[in-house]
Amino acid sequence: MTLSPQTKARLALVSTFLVAIVLSIMPGPTWAEPFRPDWVGLVLVYWCIAAPGRVGVGTGFVLGLAMDVLYGALLGSNALVKSLLAFLANRMHLRMRMFPRWQQAVAVMLLLALDQLLVLWIRGAAGRAPETLFYWTPSVVGMVIWPWLFVILRDVRRRAKIA
Repeated sequence: MTLSPQTKARLALVSTFLVAIVLSIMPGPTWAEPFRPDWVGLVLVYWCIAAPGRVGVGTGFVLGLAMDVLYGALLGSNALVKSLLAFLANRMHLRMRMFPRWQQAVAVMLLLALDQLLVLWIRGAAGRAPETLFYWTPSVVGMVIWPWLFVILRDVRRRAKIA
């Protein structure tokens, strides 16, 4: 049985998001937890830049709801934040495509830091304790791994012929 090109493209998109969710919830050593990047945010930003017609605010909302359920967070908090992240990435996609990789990495770090700032604000409004400085390391780690993740996801996009 041969898959149609649209089905192959959808399957590639969904599988990359599923891998990102699995990487986000997969347990690791306790010393490495503060350095875990926001895999879902990184993959969402990539697809919003590479295929803004296919991935947008609705995708960010669904991914955020899934993260809320998986993390046991305040329902809708991650959905709101990922929707905003997708909106900003979609809005900036033409500019970010023109940036060299290192400038893209800095822009991605700023987007992820804004994501974390909004989550921190929502947690503060809900009465949770403030975080330590290690709270901000996932944005920096996301910036460091962005060039490699970009190359991997670009290869997935080319093989699945996602436009």
